[in-house]
Amino acid sequence: MMKPVHEIAEQAVQFRAGSAWLEGNLAVPPNAAGVILFAHGSGSSRHSARNRAVAAALLRTGLGTLLFDLLSAEEEDEDARTMRLRFDIPLLAERLVCAVDYVGRRAEETGLPMGLFGASTGAAAALSAATQRPARVGAVVSRGGRPDLAGGALPIVQAPTLLIVGENDPEVLELNRQAQRKLRCENELKIIPGASHLFEEPGTLDQAARLAGGWFLQKLKK
Repeated sequence: MMKPVHEIAEQAVQFRAGSAWLEGNLAVPPNAAGVILFAHGSGSSRHSARNRAVAAALLRTGLGTLLFDLLSAEEEDEDARTMRLRFDIPLLAERLVCAVDYVGRRAEETGLPMGLFGASTGAAAALSAATQRPARVGAVVSRGGRPDLAGGALPIVQAPTLLIVGENDPEVLELNRQAQRKLRCENELKIIPGASHLFEEPGTLDQAARLAGGWFLQKLKK
């Protein structure tokens, strides 16, 4: 029987990404089916309440999670003033690739399949990173994301991709539909009834988490 989520130790980790040192929290249950790396959205961090709620749900299904900051502390200060780095998709994707490589080097997680979960601009970073590590990234999920910002990376994504959007988020829904038309990999678009952009309505985030968990468990087995 799998341990309850509160009994799965969360480990503080730090790894280098170019000239920056990034901090994160890694939790991997015994006999994990894989590890899911989270790319948070615009102006957010590894402490995002929504991503932490999704991560807890994934842990309950037997998936490990890595929530980490895409920007260093100094960069976050800069971004708070300029809001520039949160839209620098190549930079965010590079950081996510470094996270994939970091998890791949860890002895405890060697051989475990990896998935990427992106929200807002983090979804574009996840899709771009997946094209750079196709042998390691087995699946991608976007929640309320901006996959359209991945641009030219979309047609070359190989990882099965699930796009989750709220019914009451019409602009982002249309952008997801446009991005989906450019994807050549296995993909699906799921619309959560009654959900707005932040999935704040009761039960909507739980629905998104269940969809994400099911997608990762199914696709990472292949």
